[in-house]
Amino acid sequence: MRGDESSLSAKATSERILVADDSPTYARLLEVTLRSAGYEIDVVGDGGAALDSARERCPDLVVADVTMPTMGGVELTHLLREDPRTSGVSIILITAGGVSADKLEGLSAGADDYIVKPFDTAELLARVRGVLRRANELRAQSPLTRLPGNIRIQEEIQRRIAAREEFALLYADLDYFKAYNDHYGFARGDEILQRSAELIRDVATTTGGQGTFVGHVGGDDFVVITTIDRATSIGEALVDQFEALAPTLYDSEDAARGYIETENRLGEVQPFPFVSISVGIATTGNRAYGHYAEVVAIATEMKSFAKRTPGSSWAVDRRTN
Repeated sequence: MRGDESSLSAKATSERILVADDSPTYARLLEVTLRSAGYEIDVVGDGGAALDSARERCPDLVVADVTMPTMGGVELTHLLREDPRTSGVSIILITAGGVSADKLEGLSAGADDYIVKPFDTAELLARVRGVLRRANELRAQSPLTRLPGNIRIQEEIQRRIAAREEFALLYADLDYFKAYNDHYGFARGDEILQRSAELIRDVATTTGGQGTFVGHVGGDDFVVITTIDRATSIGEALVDQFEALAPTLYDSEDAARGYIETENRLGEVQPFPFVSISVGIATTGNRAYGHYAEVVAIATEMKSFAKRTPGSSWAVDRRTN
């Protein structure tokens, strides 16, 4: 509505791997080896096709050759990391033997690991298992949304601080979510978290553009890291779109009435309005930060300020040090 500016198995697995290699021989070897280990496999022949596939249906892991037509593995890694839809995907690059520069460039671009051609299938599977295990640990707090979890969020904020980048942190959470959970049950509550994550990711993609980071702290808390000039536009879009989404999350009778009735913390039945979203924004425009916790503290403070406004709202910190 309005804004205030004041984390080798032979058994089946649900994990999906996207293989990108222009060599039919290596592409087939990767496909057979990984599929035999129980992974779901998609295969493409160049980086451009891999990027399109990952954006359409983000895999758990991308295994890409460094040298491919149209787009190589390093450029693919850059683009995957810059897109909020794919920023949390794990990436293993395949490099030519002895080319250490490829390894360094790939890791610097954001790849999680690399493997050298010609490779042993046992080594390949070990590296795949290791990367996926670490990824599952990192997003352990957000299994529903598949967004980067708390550790990745902290690392991203600290990376930008260390690089002296100018950025904005949006910290969002849902109001009256507990009442909704109590009234409809945890399964419906999980649906709200998934729908909220989709909305936040979509807004960040369309309004924030490349380089915008979206993470799920845990529970009903989410963050967006973007440029300073796009922060308030994202805040406004989140508020407007969540206000439109909220009524659709309720049964028709409750939606028509405009509220639900459930017990409060004292055991008393009382009416609760629709779930809303409150967003606090902290930027480096007026303040200098040395640690990620400082940025989070200011954004959380502004989120609490936004909660004073009925319905969905956002507030941005404009104070100086």
